[in-house]
Amino acid sequence: MISEQAWADAELIWDFHQMHHEPRPCSVAIGLGSHDLSVADTTVDLYQRGMAPLIVFTGATSPTTRAKMPRGEAVHYRERALELGVPHEHVLVEPNARNTGENIRFVRTLLEGAGRPVESVLLVSKPYEERRAYATARKLWPEVEVISASTPMTLTEYVDSIGDPKLVIDMLVGALQRLQLYPGQGFMVHLPVPDPVLAAYQRLCNEGFTSRLVAAPAL
Repeated sequence: MISEQAWADAELIWDFHQMHHEPRPCSVAIGLGSHDLSVADTTVDLYQRGMAPLIVFTGATSPTTRAKMPRGEAVHYRERALELGVPHEHVLVEPNARNTGENIRFVRTLLEGAGRPVESVLLVSKPYEERRAYATARKLWPEVEVISASTPMTLTEYVDSIGDPKLVIDMLVGALQRLQLYPGQGFMVHLPVPDPVLAAYQRLCNEGFTSRLVAAPAL
């Protein structure tokens, strides 16, 4: 049972993880692979609204996607885009990335090799990964403008889609921990975290929402 305070803290962190950017036309839309096909759907929706002339899906497989997406996350995303009517020549696949840093670096290399100039990127992820993806892209591709996007939904709607409220809150907490740890490891730029969000994070950690935390580096 999730307490009222824990749910309020989770909603605060859920909102913070989203960048609240207004989508606008960009050079390319990049869909970050995951278990969630709605990322592909949202990327296609943005493409069909004229927000990008080209889509790149990026992602291999992970322990959580291997059974559901045996051909790889990016490949399944592309198949979904083709089902939704995107011409095949407008969808590229980067099938090797296994983390967000590789997503960005490998897509950058792919587009440079294809001779596609990129001034701006529409970066599509799960809602609670917007800020982490943005911070990673700003570190690894600093010369492009990054606009973040995800499927518009509430925390309640996302929990209902996953079916496991504790797991979702664990993921929110884990993503926030990485925002604090990874800049020091050179993986992303530093983005400040407001004190109320840090306090919510600490309360949730104290309540045991910790399964998605990573070990902090030794000092």
